[in-house]
Amino acid sequence: MGRMKIGRMKKAGKSYGNESISSLKGADRVRKRPGVIFGSDGLEGCEHAVFEIVSNSIDEAREGYGSVINVTRYSDGSFEVEDFGRGCPVDYNPAEERYNWELVFCELYAGGKYDNEAGESYEYSLGLNGLGSCATQYASEYMDVTVWRDGFQYRLHFEKGENVGGLQKEPTTRKKTGSLIRWKPDREVFTDIDVPPEYFTDMLRRQAVVNAGVSFVFRSQVNGKFETTEFRYENGIVDYVKELAGETAFTQPYFCQTERRGRDREDKPEYKVKLSAAFCFSNSINCIEYYHNSSWLEHGGAPEKAARSGFVSAVDALLRQGGKYQKNESKITFGDIQDCLILITNCFSTQTSYENQTKKAITNKFIQEAMTDFFRSQLEVYFIENPAEADKVAEQVLINKRSRETAEKARLNVKKKLSGGLDIANRVEKFVDCRTRDVNRRELYVVEGDSALGACKLSRDAEFQGIMPVRGKILNCLKADYGKIFKSEIITDLIKVLGCGVEVPGKHGKELSSFDLGSLRWNKIIICTDADVDGFQIRTLILTMLFRLAPALIREGYVYIAESPLFEITAKDRTYFAYTDREKTDILQKLGNAKYTVSRSKGLGENEPEMMWMTTMNPESRRLIKVMPAGTEATARYFDLLLGDNLAGRKEHIAENGYKYLELADIS
Repeated sequence: MGRMKIGRMKKAGKSYGNESISSLKGADRVRKRPGVIFGSDGLEGCEHAVFEIVSNSIDEAREGYGSVINVTRYSDGSFEVEDFGRGCPVDYNPAEERYNWELVFCELYAGGKYDNEAGESYEYSLGLNGLGSCATQYASEYMDVTVWRDGFQYRLHFEKGENVGGLQKEPTTRKKTGSLIRWKPDREVFTDIDVPPEYFTDMLRRQAVVNAGVSFVFRSQVNGKFETTEFRYENGIVDYVKELAGETAFTQPYFCQTERRGRDREDKPEYKVKLSAAFCFSNSINCIEYYHNSSWLEHGGAPEKAARSGFVSAVDALLRQGGKYQKNESKITFGDIQDCLILITNCFSTQTSYENQTKKAITNKFIQEAMTDFFRSQLEVYFIENPAEADKVAEQVLINKRSRETAEKARLNVKKKLSGGLDIANRVEKFVDCRTRDVNRRELYVVEGDSALGACKLSRDAEFQGIMPVRGKILNCLKADYGKIFKSEIITDLIKVLGCGVEVPGKHGKELSSFDLGSLRWNKIIICTDADVDGFQIRTLILTMLFRLAPALIREGYVYIAESPLFEITAKDRTYFAYTDREKTDILQKLGNAKYTVSRSKGLGENEPEMMWMTTMNPESRRLIKVMPAGTEATARYFDLLLGDNLAGRKEHIAENGYKYLELADIS
């Protein structure tokens, strides 16, 4: 091999060498990279900074120091957290040869929560990582700290990560100890600092749930006045489960707890876990929330995996032992249990591995194993001690399972029905395809009945024009439910021919084949019906179907109406077609004194192929009306007026506008 030359790179006139390497120091570690610490430099990161300060007060309350935490949101964008704990240590620390306030508010990864053997440390800490007070201070426009402890009042003031004025200390006669911190998030750090009141009410309610007996008082300043909300659950998660279930539960709330010791790996240190859970079963409400060291685990992690495994194992054993399964019946899933389960877990550990700084999931292997065994064993005891409730749970879970399987079978059948290929073995009855595979040229004529099919088939250009007959009266899709709609062969056949699937919102959309405009097999969908009352009604019903099941086809301009002539005017050897009364009058005026005959245009099935080609199918001479929605709301309103349940509105509309269409009515 040749020798490798090691040198210094140059770029755009600037050298890149040893002197180019730098690191962020002090406040810049947070101010220039907030996303690394708070998970985001936007509103979510700012909210997490708030939570870090509240967490410190929660840790004090859970240790038994103070039972009230006040949180205030001021109208100027600043926040305040007050607790009545022991007061944050801020005075001189001989062991560290520094002031404690420097360690707490100016040094990342420092604090009293790492050494669980220390006298003032926390066994189970929410703010375990030593970032909270310091990181939030660094990310603030200003922060004011007031501490009461040891018979003194201490004050600190920070601006943009820098202390101003040092520590102010003076004696106090106040007997209560505690900490009060007010700060304003800095717009130079976060892109959005307008934390809404809803964040506070949701977060503080959750903290009240998992910190039994602690009152969380939230004050929000609006127009100079304070609106106050208080959250307190005397019995913690048990009271919360009762609140969630209301009158819908068919079992009573059940509470269980235990403590375990273990390690995530053989070479890792042993730690302690305190597990507690409350649950009940309900016919109509389901809710599962996992909390660890008071932090809501939005993404779960280890506890969610444990619940899935533990509950499925215990309930499956209950069903097997009771002979509840039918012969060769498949095993239940966690989803079958979850549909009727209200479960709140509230766990603590002396060591915790979070997926990231925002603490939305934990990954501890031992916690997962301990919780799995905890759920399995506690449910076994619960089912034995409560046989009547166990039977209700077994029955409801099996109902959920069998309903799911029935729905899944129906979904697969409908999906297969709608997405079946148009090969010879699966050809839609009486559908006539065209030869070209070029989607940009292909046109589909949706026609009325077999007679129109025959006429169009003889008249069309087989190269690019296909025909789909609508046999019989099509269902009113505006009033029918989806189950009934997809039992109609007329509708499912047409959807198969279109090829693009359906757009169905909500749970039905998940059960059906998804809509894909790119899979549409046609460049134009042309609705071709007779110019009479029956033809207009069929046209309207087809449009309603497309509006309900595939509105993008209308929105994107793929749907057309073939305008059929109302009158045939024959003069000498020439035939004229009039599509309106006005056109008929104009033609007759042009003919003058020439002899002519006027007749109503025949139905599509009665037309000669040559005339059908000229009036309806020849791109050079036909008249197509592109269907374009005047607006989603207006379109929906008119469909509802004409075909929905608004009978009074329809009568009024006919009374006001019916005279305009009298000549079209078949009245003798």
